[in-house]
Amino acid sequence: MVARHLKTAASEANTTIDKKVSDIVQGVIADIKANGDQAVRSYSEKFDKWSPEAFKLSQAQIDDIISKVPAQTIADIKEAQKNVRTFAEAQRASITDFEIEIQPGVFLGHRSNPINVAGAYIPGGRYPLLASAHMTILTAKVAGVKHVIACTPPIAGQIPHATVAAAHFAGADEIFLLGGTQAIAAMALGTETIRKVDFIAGPGNAFVAEAKRQLFGEIGIDLLAGPTEVLIVADDHADPFTIATDLLSQAEHGPDSPAVLITTSESVGRESIRYVDEILKKMPTAELAGTSWREFGEVIVVDSLDEAYELADVYSSEHVQIFTQQPREALEKMRNYGALFLGEKTCVSYGDKCIGTNHVLPTRGAGRYTGGLWVGKYLKTQTYQEVVDPKASGEIGRLCGRCARAENFEGHARSGDLRAHKYLSDAHDWITEAKV
Repeated sequence: MVARHLKTAASEANTTIDKKVSDIVQGVIADIKANGDQAVRSYSEKFDKWSPEAFKLSQAQIDDIISKVPAQTIADIKEAQKNVRTFAEAQRASITDFEIEIQPGVFLGHRSNPINVAGAYIPGGRYPLLASAHMTILTAKVAGVKHVIACTPPIAGQIPHATVAAAHFAGADEIFLLGGTQAIAAMALGTETIRKVDFIAGPGNAFVAEAKRQLFGEIGIDLLAGPTEVLIVADDHADPFTIATDLLSQAEHGPDSPAVLITTSESVGRESIRYVDEILKKMPTAELAGTSWREFGEVIVVDSLDEAYELADVYSSEHVQIFTQQPREALEKMRNYGALFLGEKTCVSYGDKCIGTNHVLPTRGAGRYTGGLWVGKYLKTQTYQEVVDPKASGEIGRLCGRCARAENFEGHARSGDLRAHKYLSDAHDWITEAKV
């Protein structure tokens, strides 16, 4: 493959864990484990300047907060959630329990049972990501999770009204105004006032991601997410202005968000760069988007679309947009990505906010081995077995005995021997000796 860079990233993406972040998170987790609510309050005061009488919102508080949200915002939340719910319900319907009789009298099956208690983290930080409430809480509820706890931080000491409304309408059973490591640790470990969860989902900053990493095993997690990523594959028919707009739409997430264009057209690549520079001049979030573009933006020209798809698979980006004449080719040509957005009528922002697919997606190459958050993440696929035919039990017992002894597991073998003895009258010295 011959690839020519029209723009190269000034910096390499940082895939290492910052030791300072790791040490701070480790200390917070240990403190909350030892001191519960007292430690949670201390860190909320320190990091968020937030120390209410109770972090959990009462129903009266929720109703009052929702009353302060503009009617159009409420309507938009409900419409976006309808889309997310419709897609999640279709996903759930695709997951079926089954049972097969692999031989006469031997039944095997599996059932997909929901997690009992899930935690949903809805970031605040630079932006109130109320859409994360749809993606985490609503998806859990469609999966059948009985109890969902939502945590979202105050923003500059203020209640994020729209985020609380989104969490409520998504179906959260409890809503806490609590953020950062202290929220993740409190949900994972449990405190006097915060119920311990089995699973935590939702994006967040480096401290939230590190807390999830350190607590994985204590609880399940969705993903270890890094900075937002976007990659566009474009042919010579693609519109450079649309490309530039969509690259910057994701670059504004933060100063370390890779935005990459792979194109078969040098003119499309150069025009896209020109439009990015032009749009940044008057973009309200230019400081963040411009930093990401300068440090992590790339424009690469390749000779064919097959080479473009091959290179895109190497990047394994979180979001991949396909601006070609036959965008659905990517479904067959590509394997590594968080989510595909096919054609110029589609964009990543649709997925981020309202179209219905989940926006919690793998980053930093994790699309090579996992997909994003979906209904199935909240389900445990659990197997069961039943042997009702005596002869079949005896035959499997004989097989089990031979297989187990090949591994020197005598105790396992004897469980098989016993069934062969009971149902096929096999003789075994150890049974005769033990029954004397």
